[in-house]
Amino acid sequence: MADEKSRDVAPTRRDYVKYGGAVVGGGLLAGCTGGDGTDTPAGGAGSATPTGSSYSVTMAPMGEVEFDSVPERWMAYFSTYGDMAIALGQLDSLGGLIFTENWPLEFYDALPGVDVSFDDVPQLMGESGLDKEGFYEVGADVHLFDPNFVQILDDSWDDDDFAEIEQNLGPIVGNSIRRRGADWHDYEYYSLYDAFEKIAELFRERERYEEIAAVHDELLSTIEADLPPESERPTVGLLSVNSDFEGGSFYAYPVHGGNGHKQYRDLGMRGAFDDAIEGSYAQWDYERLLEIDPDVLLFQYGFSHVSDEEFEARMDRMREDSLGQELSAVQNDRLYRGGTSYQGPVINLVQTEIAAKQFYPEQFGEWHGVGETPESEQLFDHQRVADAITGDLE
Repeated sequence: MADEKSRDVAPTRRDYVKYGGAVVGGGLLAGCTGGDGTDTPAGGAGSATPTGSSYSVTMAPMGEVEFDSVPERWMAYFSTYGDMAIALGQLDSLGGLIFTENWPLEFYDALPGVDVSFDDVPQLMGESGLDKEGFYEVGADVHLFDPNFVQILDDSWDDDDFAEIEQNLGPIVGNSIRRRGADWHDYEYYSLYDAFEKIAELFRERERYEEIAAVHDELLSTIEADLPPESERPTVGLLSVNSDFEGGSFYAYPVHGGNGHKQYRDLGMRGAFDDAIEGSYAQWDYERLLEIDPDVLLFQYGFSHVSDEEFEARMDRMREDSLGQELSAVQNDRLYRGGTSYQGPVINLVQTEIAAKQFYPEQFGEWHGVGETPESEQLFDHQRVADAITGDLE
C-alpha cells in the first residue's frame, strides 16, 4: 500500500497514519513489506489458563504471557487493538496510544450512550519517532501491539527496547492482523475475532466478547440472506482518499484477504481492480481508471482521515475534472466514503453496515450518515453492542 504524494522526500513517521498506513523507505513498503523482525519469540494458538489468581494468554509472536491479575491500565498501537479493548469496556483504563489521530470516532456515536474521546489520552508517536519516555509516563500494565510491526514504524527501536518495556512496565500482547500475507513475518496470522477473543481472555471479559461476537454472526447471517447474486452486484473500485486529486493521480487497491478489508469480503464485493493490480497497490491516472470504469468508487480512509467537508471537496475536484466527469461512478453519484483498514470489532460492525447500504441500497436500505440510521433499518443491534460496551448485560 502507498499513499505518499511524493517519491523524493521520505515521509515522517506521523505520515504513516496520516496517509493511511503507507511509509516507503529503502524500497520497502512498511506495513506491507519490510524487515523480518523475527527475533521476537513466536507463539501459537492458545487460551487463558487460570491457575489460582494468575492466568496466561498465548498469542504469536510473543508466545505465552502470564498475568498475576487483570491489567488495570493499558495502551495500544492504534484502532485495531484499541477498538477491541474499548469494546470490552476498558476505555476508562486507557493510558495512552501510539496514535490517537485518524480514528473514526464518529462511529461510536452510532451506539446509544457510548462516548469515546481521546482529549486526555497521550500519543506516543511524534515527529522524531516513538517516545520511550512516554511509555514510562503512561505506566501501562499491558501493551497491545505487535512489536515487530512497531519496529517497522520506528526502526530505531529493537528487541532490547521492547524487552525493557516488558521488564520494567508490563507485558506486550498483539499480532498485526491488518493484512494477511505480509512478507515481514512468517508467524501465525489471526482473524479479527480470533484476535478479539485473545484480548477478551486478557481482560477476563468473556461475556462481553460473546455478546459482540453473536451480534457479528447475526449481521453476517442477515447479509448472506439478502445479498444479491454476484452478477447483480456493482463493481467497486477501491481508491485512497489521500490520493492526489489535484494532480489526478490515485492509489488503487485490490480487495485483500486480511482483516483490513474484512467488511468488503463479507459483502461479496466485486473488486473492480483485483485483476489489474499486481501486488498491494497501483498508482493510476484518470485514463487508467476510465479503462476499468467501476460502477462505484469507494475511498478508503474516507471516515478516519478526512472530515465530511474535506471529503466532499476532493469529490468536487473529481467531478470538475474533464476526464473525471466521464467516470460512471461520478455520473451516477456513486462516490462513497470508505472505512479504515485498522479495524477492531466495533469499527468493523459499523463499517460493514455502511458498506452494505452503499453497495446494495435496494436490499439493505439507503445510507443516511453515521448515527442517522433508524432502528428499523439497522443491520445489527446498535443498542445491544452499546450495552455490551457499557456492561449492561442481562
